[in-house]
Amino acid sequence: MSPGKKTIRKWKTVLPEEILDKIRPGMSLFVGSAGAEPQTMLQHLLHAPRGRLEDLEVVQLLSFGAAVSSDALEAEHLRLKTFFSGWVADAAVRNGHVDFVPCRFTNIPHLIESGLVSIDVAIVQITPPDNKGFCSLGVAVDVAREAMEQASITVGEIQEGIPVTFGDTFVRAEDFDFLIESSTPPLVFNRWPTDDVYEEIADRVAQIIEDGSCIAFFVGPLFESLGKVLAEKRHLGIHSPFFTDALMDLVNSGAVTNHRKGTHRGKSLTSYAIGTRRLLRWLDRNPRVEFQRIDKIFDPFVIGRNPRFVTVVPAHTVDLYGRISLERGCGDVASCPTEVMDLYYGAELSPGGRTIFALPSRNEIGEANIRLSIEDMPNPYGVYEAVKVVATEYGLAHLEGQTVRERAQALIDIAHPDDRQHLVETARQANILYRDQIFLADSGRLYPKEIRAEIELPDGTRCRFRPIKPSDEEGMRRLFYRFSNEAVYARYFSRVRAMPHKKMQEYVNVDWRQVMSIVGVVGEEDSGRIVAEARYIRIPGTALAELEFIVDEAYQSMSIATFLYRLLIRLARERGVKEFAASVLFSNASMMKVFRKGGLPVKAHLESGIYDLTIQL
Repeated sequence: MSPGKKTIRKWKTVLPEEILDKIRPGMSLFVGSAGAEPQTMLQHLLHAPRGRLEDLEVVQLLSFGAAVSSDALEAEHLRLKTFFSGWVADAAVRNGHVDFVPCRFTNIPHLIESGLVSIDVAIVQITPPDNKGFCSLGVAVDVAREAMEQASITVGEIQEGIPVTFGDTFVRAEDFDFLIESSTPPLVFNRWPTDDVYEEIADRVAQIIEDGSCIAFFVGPLFESLGKVLAEKRHLGIHSPFFTDALMDLVNSGAVTNHRKGTHRGKSLTSYAIGTRRLLRWLDRNPRVEFQRIDKIFDPFVIGRNPRFVTVVPAHTVDLYGRISLERGCGDVASCPTEVMDLYYGAELSPGGRTIFALPSRNEIGEANIRLSIEDMPNPYGVYEAVKVVATEYGLAHLEGQTVRERAQALIDIAHPDDRQHLVETARQANILYRDQIFLADSGRLYPKEIRAEIELPDGTRCRFRPIKPSDEEGMRRLFYRFSNEAVYARYFSRVRAMPHKKMQEYVNVDWRQVMSIVGVVGEEDSGRIVAEARYIRIPGTALAELEFIVDEAYQSMSIATFLYRLLIRLARERGVKEFAASVLFSNASMMKVFRKGGLPVKAHLESGIYDLTIQL
């Protein structure tokens, strides 16, 4: 990938021991982060003979490799300082072995430039100099250039195995006081293993990522899965702190063009590359990827210039108020509230932007990740009012504009089915849910989440169909109150005037062994306006089921009822129903037309102004 030994020999290199002789007690040493750790120089610092080096501070933005290791923590002559408490540094920070500087990433360059964080020695990884003496910073830009400008001693560790990358990456060999040759291979990272749970979470998240969106990626199993499902999208853009193998695959799929970005059009923007040797080879002189320093990557105003900017944040736990505890330690990098806030503000400034918090419903030892409260959990994301979408493998909870009660019900709907009863009971006791809130123990386990469909309406909008959920109570109430008196009578055969909580919660809490209920939603399927609902109710001990339909009067004559009827026919057949029964007012010609268009013979008996229908399946 790089020019090789021939060009290196044109520039004088020294042994690491010569640089150790220049280091004095009390100095602060900046070292590169992530895949750009200068490993050879770090190993010499860590294993220097006792007494040779004393009271040194090593400053690193992200700790991924040798800088935070058992050897490093036992090296009493070094004290490590980091701006990022995630990854392997997490436990070390909590145990007091590493100093953590809380700071928004956009402000870190200022801290270094102003001297608030002093740098005496800058040690950065570079590619071999080319024939004109230029080197690339390779797989990490972050604040290396600012650190070099402040340092009195600059050291370039030449690593032949890293790619030459474009963007704000080029430095001159003559800018360094010392050059050394790396004696170790480049730092690489295996791809994260994923599983069915993360595949389902990714599928849920991808539902609300539109074509033309600009994406921020991190590392971990969620993003391995998300990269696969986003390959079906079109004209995506990349503005991401980290560039990974999953993003490389996404770019290669053709889904990424970067043509609809508002800044750096045609380029995938990043600050760090973290991945395999294959990724390093792919990045070498690749003009489609541009590396920039972290203040530009995390700047909300730069982010906000990209339409439909989406950041997906791995969460650790969430409570029924919508408060988030963020991921910690190995597995996911996006764990500091400061990084999340910059990306969140960028998404808020972006037209159509959004932040999605995603997590499995249970952790690796089977404990619930959705809880009554996270007040005792570490690493909280403090602004819970800013949490608008939470995703698990069981669906999406849209929290924006919802009351605490509605938030709790939406989050219970996406909790693990075996955790929902306890959540309902504790939420009732805490007066978060109604004291008389219904819960059907088997409903969550039997919920047919695989049922999803959509159609385009005559006005060009899309109507999405899914099974009803307990959190649809408010949406169904609003639908009821939009009906005229005539429409209410046509549905209920009586003058129903009100639909309070007690009645509606009985309707939306479904026993899936006896009932199949599908709602039609205009907008996003988990947060849009419910405009229709159809269900069949099995008669116990028989293969007969009764049909019921509701369609918003503003959406009638748009084929919604016909689609729902045909969908219920298919679902009923699959579940052993042999016959439908329905009652329709004589005056309800539109409903009779729906049954005629359903493609099955209908037997009708008229009595007292009501058609009693039977339909053989």
